Amino acid sequence: MKLLQITDIHLTALGKTIGGRDPNANFAKALNHAITHHPDAEALIITGDLSDWGDAADYERLKAYLGEVALPVHLCIGNHDDRQTFLQVFPETEGSDGFVQSVIPLSLGHGILLDTWGQDTHAGQFCEKRAAWLEQTLDTLEGPVWIFMHHNPVPIEIAPMDEIMLLDADRFAATVAPHAGKIRHIFHGHCHMHLSGSLHGIPFSAPRGTNHAGWPDFAATKLLSGADLTESYSVIFASETTTMVHMVEYGYAGEIRGEGSPDYADWDQLTMVR
Repeated sequence: MKLLQITDIHLTALGKTIGGRDPNANFAKALNHAITHHPDAEALIITGDLSDWGDAADYERLKAYLGEVALPVHLCIGNHDDRQTFLQVFPETEGSDGFVQSVIPLSLGHGILLDTWGQDTHAGQFCEKRAAWLEQTLDTLEGPVWIFMHHNPVPIEIAPMDEIMLLDADRFAATVAPHAGKIRHIFHGHCHMHLSGSLHGIPFSAPRGTNHAGWPDFAATKLLSGADLTESYSVIFASETTTMVHMVEYGYAGEIRGEGSPDYADWDQLTMVR
């Protein structure tokens, strides 16, 4: 199974930039790169912050972009989004209790898309209703299960970022822990950093995003830190026994060198590129 994850696209009014970068152009570039190089992917999941200000025009533009994509696309919402405005443009994504969450069939198990959006906050929310839905869904589904969400469910140990992580992290952890044997991976965004780790033995990962990048300033106390790192998305490969996640830095414009053969017999100090 091959899946694509794009996150934190932050579409905004045409002509406006974020961190000196054009989110619309960068998302279009990411989308083109992903579907050109990975036309065999069975689905693309975009894990939130679809719009920078939750504007309807951004969602309409996103809908137009996705109308050109042949493979199935599934959407989560993040803290920069506005749920009601989003649902006006993408009404088919509304699930139980009005949340933007659903189950998607995959060739290897199922994906679960979660809604961690909260009103008037950048922090993630996972209320009792959402927990009950996830618990019932996990009880019903056979494994493997792949969870997609916006907010990080585990602290990254950078104080300003952890103030806006999934605040109901204990409730989320208690919900997924009994099903750790069937949940193969959790995919999130939000932090604008390439991250990986585990929660109750369940691996998780996040790519950097398609526009502005974060920076791990562990001494920060109030402000989030950014850096001019390359934009990225994830390519996910999975089999019955393995999961591999690549971060593809599609924004890289430098040289890609051929450094030699993997055949040990061809290794030579005089000819190997170093």
